[in-house]
Amino acid sequence: MGGVGAVSGDTALQYYQTYRMAGHMLRILQVASLSGDVQVVAWSGDTPRVVNGVSSTYELAQKAIAAGLSLAQQIEALGLGDEVDLDVAAQSGRLGLPVSHPDPAHFIVAGTGLTHLGSADGRDKMHKAAQSEEKPTDSMRMFLMGVEGGKPKDGEVGAQPEWFYKGNGTQLRATGEDLVSPSFALDGGEEPELAAIYLIGPDGTPFRLGFCLSNEFSDHVTEKGNYLWLAHSKLRQAALGPELLVGELPDHVEGTSRIRRGDEVIFEKPFLSGEANMSHSIANLEYHNFKYDLFRQPGDLHVHFFGTATLSVSHGIKTEVGDVFEIDAAPFKLPLVNRLGVAAETPVAIKAL
Repeated sequence: MGGVGAVSGDTALQYYQTYRMAGHMLRILQVASLSGDVQVVAWSGDTPRVVNGVSSTYELAQKAIAAGLSLAQQIEALGLGDEVDLDVAAQSGRLGLPVSHPDPAHFIVAGTGLTHLGSADGRDKMHKAAQSEEKPTDSMRMFLMGVEGGKPKDGEVGAQPEWFYKGNGTQLRATGEDLVSPSFALDGGEEPELAAIYLIGPDGTPFRLGFCLSNEFSDHVTEKGNYLWLAHSKLRQAALGPELLVGELPDHVEGTSRIRRGDEVIFEKPFLSGEANMSHSIANLEYHNFKYDLFRQPGDLHVHFFGTATLSVSHGIKTEVGDVFEIDAAPFKLPLVNRLGVAAETPVAIKAL
């Protein structure tokens, strides 16, 4: 990994203190080494380095919880090793998910929609066709509930958002991997979003590890057919960007969602996120997810998608196999890139025992 000598714990502490003072953000990645082993990489400033003594972000977070430390403090305690060339890692397909669970069934994938200012427009148009009278759709009513009560005062409970389930860790794809739509799907469309990762501690406390770019891939044609099919439309793969941004999310995040078809860019639009562009606060969305003790099982990981107001399907785009989704946004330094694929049909036979 470049032949750079290891960095001691004291030097690591100085390294992070220097970059925190300079306003740099800590990013954590999982990168495969040339031998195939997973390395946890800390990136704060210009030099990504291997974190000593851990083989996964999950292990790093568990150590931090057990020691009563933040992720940054735990990294300081473990020290840093070799430099990592992330450009080379990206080109060779070695950037992994920012976090993974040793048992993917214990990595819960869920999210909330209609959370961003303007996010009701596209869905409202889809659902109005099913309304026989001119009246607010369920989507618009849900959106307005968030506008009116999605950012409660401290100590108060805000409006309950829409919520959906996407599956478990087997559904998650890293940058560079294909997003594969099932054979029976009617559509495979991107949803450029921010997501947060959580680890449930031994006493049931949810610990937010950080934020990442995401593509909350969905079947919008199925959803358009009947809004009660929304649950079906969400049971699709999803992609997470390689960087886990540690700490608080900036109030304003602006990025670009792009679709390439061969050498042509067929769709390119900005997307906004962060609380300044949302009808709900992050804290309110977190509360309504983790109020269920079902989602506070010790050792479980969660990824929660926070929604978007930018969809190519709302602009008449029909995606095709081979299309490439590209999502980038500051303060993230690396893009999320995935190609659209479709799975072969798999017969399912139900047997009685």
